[in-house]
Amino acid sequence: MSENDTVTSGGRAGEKLFARPWIFIRGVPAMKFLPPEGPSEVAFAGRSNVGKSSLINTLVSRKGLARTSNTPGRTQELNYFVPEGYSGEKGDLPPMALVDMPGYGFAKAPKAKVDAWTKLVFDYLRGRVTLKRVYLLIDARHGIKTVDDEVMDLLDTAAVSYQVVLTKADKIKPPALARLVEETRQKLAKRPAAFPEIVATSSEKGLGIDDLRAAVLRAVDQG
Repeated sequence: MSENDTVTSGGRAGEKLFARPWIFIRGVPAMKFLPPEGPSEVAFAGRSNVGKSSLINTLVSRKGLARTSNTPGRTQELNYFVPEGYSGEKGDLPPMALVDMPGYGFAKAPKAKVDAWTKLVFDYLRGRVTLKRVYLLIDARHGIKTVDDEVMDLLDTAAVSYQVVLTKADKIKPPALARLVEETRQKLAKRPAAFPEIVATSSEKGLGIDDLRAAVLRAVDQG
């Protein structure tokens, strides 16, 4: 089977899986509240206001599933989402779970609370066996910032596979987007845990959403 056939097959499977209704099952404020390890997990991380909740909602075709807000830092827990229709019992587990991680960076919250979120996120990244990949969201208008580099340092150290997803790609002109993709690819080439393929997306226009769905399914299948 060629790579193109694999992508096409993944796209069809993605359409079927992501066409199901998705539901929120649990918010995790501390490691002891994590669901039992079972289905593969993919997590979405990014600076506050990068458009993470909007992208998750678009990915699963359900408005309002992940909470969006104009106030950076509203997501304060690890929020778990799964396709509806599985009992959760052995033999009837969902094929995967999406995890919406707390945004990092300029969250408008007390430092103690931000520190608690940060510890939760780092503990999760280091210790979750079922975590197959982290999708690191980068605002296409701004590119990789110092705080993003710091998160990538952590992911490299923890040996957690991650893939960069550019958000709000419709907000810059195509030549600028092409340059950003190439610049980002060059930066990632030096990072041991980074997946080389970059996905450019727009929640508003639907750009790259099918590519992201296929990427998620490949990450889960490879796990």
